[in-house]
Amino acid sequence: MKPESAAFLKKSREFLAKAQAMLAGLFPDEAGRAAYLAGLHAARAFIFETTGEITKRHKRAWTEFARLTKDDPRFDRELRAFLGRTYNLKRLAD
Repeated sequence: MKPESAAFLKKSREFLAKAQAMLAGLFPDEAGRAAYLAGLHAARAFIFETTGEITKRHKRAWTEFARLTKDDPRFDRELRAFLGRTYNLKRLAD
């Protein structure tokens, strides 16, 4: 794994831990925001590992992730839709 991908995954795990703690503390809006950011960083890791591109904009990460996983059997429809669905949770929390 490339060091940049590992850094994205580390950040993803940090946000996932935050999301779990926030949800346990009854802060669902903030948990949704953190869950979205965890998914975004994981997607950025996948994109970088696959293409070498660092995506800086959210929309670019969504579209590139969707393009790269379109015909990949490891990614079902639910997983591919995660970023778009959870962005609304982030927006509500912001």
